[in-house]
Amino acid sequence: MDNREVAEILERIADILDILGEVPYKGVAYRRAADQIAHLPEPITEVWKRGELRTIPGVGEAMEKKISELLSTGRLEYYERLKEKVPMGVLDLLAIPDVGPKTAKLLWEKLGITSVGEAEQAAREGRIRVLPGMGARSEQKILEGIEWLRRRSGRIPLADAWPVADEILAALAETPGVVKASAAGSLRRRKSTIGDIDLLVAAVDPEPVMRAFAALPMVAEVSLSGPTKTSVILRNGLQADLRVLPVERYGSLLQYFTGSKEHNVHLRGLAQDMGLSLSEYGFKRGDEEILCPDEEDVYRTLGLPWIPPELREDRGEIEAAQAGTLPHLVEEADILGDLHAHTEWSDGAASLEVMAEAAHRKGYRYLVISDHSQGLGIARGLTAERLREQRAEIQRLNSEYADFTLLQGVEVEIRGDGMLDLPDDVLAELDVVIASVHSGLRQPREEITARVVRAMQNPYVDIIGHPLGRILGQRDETAIDVEALLRVAAETGTALEVNAIPLRLDLDDVHIRRAIGMGVKLAINSDAHNPAGLNAMTYGVATARRGWAEPKDILNTLPAEEMRAQLKRARAK
Repeated sequence: MDNREVAEILERIADILDILGEVPYKGVAYRRAADQIAHLPEPITEVWKRGELRTIPGVGEAMEKKISELLSTGRLEYYERLKEKVPMGVLDLLAIPDVGPKTAKLLWEKLGITSVGEAEQAAREGRIRVLPGMGARSEQKILEGIEWLRRRSGRIPLADAWPVADEILAALAETPGVVKASAAGSLRRRKSTIGDIDLLVAAVDPEPVMRAFAALPMVAEVSLSGPTKTSVILRNGLQADLRVLPVERYGSLLQYFTGSKEHNVHLRGLAQDMGLSLSEYGFKRGDEEILCPDEEDVYRTLGLPWIPPELREDRGEIEAAQAGTLPHLVEEADILGDLHAHTEWSDGAASLEVMAEAAHRKGYRYLVISDHSQGLGIARGLTAERLREQRAEIQRLNSEYADFTLLQGVEVEIRGDGMLDLPDDVLAELDVVIASVHSGLRQPREEITARVVRAMQNPYVDIIGHPLGRILGQRDETAIDVEALLRVAAETGTALEVNAIPLRLDLDDVHIRRAIGMGVKLAINSDAHNPAGLNAMTYGVATARRGWAEPKDILNTLPAEEMRAQLKRARAK
């Protein structure tokens, strides 16, 4: 082990001791030793071999034994025992500015938060402000700290970049001479995470557009300014690049800078086969230019129909365009209802009435209330008795609507052995059942796969929620055998969720496409915990489009009764 690795372990021990509330001097001692080791002018292994560990300031007899154990065996029993007391993800919370050991412990013990992603989700849902000693300002500072962490990592969720780009484009559209404006790059392709924000404008004169862009209130500094390109750093830390070209070249500019690189390389190969060259400026045949004012012109010149940006990853979309088999991608307007929403009956922040009215205002025909079951204690999950009490309230609310229906579901917890924490007779009373894994996410591949498979074999489990268990940028997906999951889903008629929470987007686009190919039905759900959370549907639909999903592949593009007839429980009954 090198100096850095040893120092990191000692720092982790200090963090755990602080979170557990041990006497302060213990954590201080480990931090002092870690700091000294991190700055040693020679490898600690050399100091250890000479028997001189105690010459390092802060290393006494007890610390010497622990470091020796680390260097001789590669592990430390004391550290292993401590790790059993505090999930490692809780330590990651300490990287958030203004989150100290007491706050991390509070978030973990009261809300079950074990990752930065979960902390962000809880903050956005308003669940942190109600904790002892916290408040709306504390909650906002946690969100700001997480944004700072994410900027350091270089990529941000789609949902953070999309509204910013829309705001900039709306402002630029008011500039005299602007004819067209669009986002480009991975943002336009709706990838789950975004680096820089790429923006394109067609204008008669680029200079006024560049000035307007640089003068936007959200711009902190201009890092590059040229005749056709300006780069700025926004006040939220993001970089935004604007390119301006004449209207007659806008189509090729948009196509080129939307990408992906692999898609563009393939298109250039087609152009070369036709004796053409293709760049952001358009086509050339010798000295002859073929200009493309619209993006469709680029594809038309190559004998192709326009290909939606979400598909442009060189995953067969060009071949499908040539064969006339491009999918008719699902659109948000196709979504008739949301099958996964929470209320204050469990861990949501709004009442049944408020969530119903918010869904009704969105134009939905139905909303499934799927509060957590009793097994997820941190979410005040529902027992069979409380589910029946909730059903009476749902029925009362339904009497007030003529064109909208509240359905009752549940997000039932899949236990460690694959059993569900509500009996079948209770599940049979519900309209929709989503089964999800929230604990034991680090189980070995065979165990977590068997666990979810067993749940799918239950005749009343209609949908598996957020199947991969990932939190973007914070927690990798579980070790689940996705191919086995899809196979059993197809065999049992269990649908899989495309969870639209921007930090989840789970299933991802690759597995969505594979699921569709195997005949597995999908449900795009917001997993909303408050009215604003329903708007996450936008990002779920974008992810489904990247997975080549059509309306026929999605359960909640159907009217309520048709949707219910497609559920597995319909056959069970």
